[in-house]
Formats: sequence, C-alpha cells, structure tokens
Amino acid sequence: MRYRIATYNIHRCIGRDGMRNSDRIAAVLHEINADIVALQEVSSHFEPAGDMLAYLAAAVDMESIEGVTLNAAGARYGNALLSRLPVSAVNRINISVKGREPRGVIEAVFNLNNHTTKLWATHLGLGVRERHMQVKKLLKTIHAEDTDIGILLGDFNEWLTWSRPLRALHRWFTAPQSTPQVPATFPSRRPLLRLDRIWIRPGEKLTALRAHSTELSRIASDHLPLVAEIII
Repeated sequence: MRYRIATYNIHRCIGRDGMRNSDRIAAVLHEINADIVALQEVSSHFEPAGDMLAYLAAAVDMESIEGVTLNAAGARYGNALLSRLPVSAVNRINISVKGREPRGVIEAVFNLNNHTTKLWATHLGLGVRERHMQVKKLLKTIHAEDTDIGILLGDFNEWLTWSRPLRALHRWFTAPQSTPQVPATFPSRRPLLRLDRIWIRPGEKLTALRAHSTELSRIASDHLPLVAEIII
C-alpha cells in the first residue's frame, strides 16, 4: 500500500507577510493531502477559540496528537501530529538540553499494512552542541525499539549536510543509492537549506521525496512542507 507522510514547520501560522493566518496553513495541508503530518512550532491558547491545533485538525478532518514543550503566557507551544490512520500507542520523549529551549519527540505507533511502524516526530534546537546531544538521546531511544518500520521526521535545524548529528542519523537509517535526494525547504520563498528531513528504515520503502512548493505554501510559513511517498 502507498502512504503519504509530511513534515511542516508552520511557524505559529505566521506567514512571510507577518500575518498570523491558520486558514492558509489548513489550505496547504489540504494541498498536501497526507496520511500523517508532523507539525512544528504549533502555538495554541488554552481557550477553545485559540486552539490552533484543534482548528487545523478539524479543518482537514484528521486526528491530532499534541507534543507540548512550552507552557507560557496562557499558551501551549511545541510539536504535533495529524493523522488519518489509527494510532495504537503514543509516547512523549523529552530530549531537552539544560539551558536551552525545551525540545521533545512524539513517538507514535501505527499498523501499516500489517507492519508495526514507529514514527518519531521532533524539532531539534539551534545550537550545534545541543543538536548533537539531542540526536544521541534520540538514537538511544530508536535503538531500543523493536519495530518492522521506523520513520523519523521533523525540523532538524542542520545547515551542513555532513554535520555530526546528520551523519549519525544517516548511519542508522542506511538507504540504498536510489533513495531520493533531500530537497531544500527553507526559506520558503527561495529555499536554500535542507532543515526538514524524513528518514525511513528500511530505506527502500521510500519512493519519492519533495518540497511542496506552491503559491500558497511559499507565503503561509517560512518553511515549505517536506512530503514523502512510501510503499509498505
């Protein structure tokens, strides 16, 4: 079976024009039409009218899983998952580094075509040493898991293609030579940096990888969505 998976840093629904507009993000999600979407920089106020994640989930008719990393000024902030597929288990993992902004991972378990599939969605920090420590924590978790298929995705904030954290992740998610090249997703207007990533193990399950670049996605956030097609 074919599945579509995406990761999207929605920048609190603030577009390149400086306007906060959840409708634009919802419209981009409709364009992508994915089965599972990992979101970063989701900011929701506690009152129902300000619940950004609930609004987006309802707009695209998907179930939501929240991965809050910060509670401040009456608002929740962090990662999230949207899914059209049933989730059998969820775990939230703290990969924060002391003195830096709190960071976390959403671990979700799916049964995709009778294959146990574990997905890890995250958003790494801005510091080089910080990201190195976070990847070590992340890989320790992944190594301990017994699963048929593993999917890691999110905003990894890595500018250099062969940085130590990326090399460590590449070694675990070893892929065949036919694996699609990772496209640039940031900044959205004219992407130069490959900050957003999707890895799948075994690598041959990944058949296509693209940045979703449309007139709307180029203004709705400062990142373009990254979309993967997989066959299981």
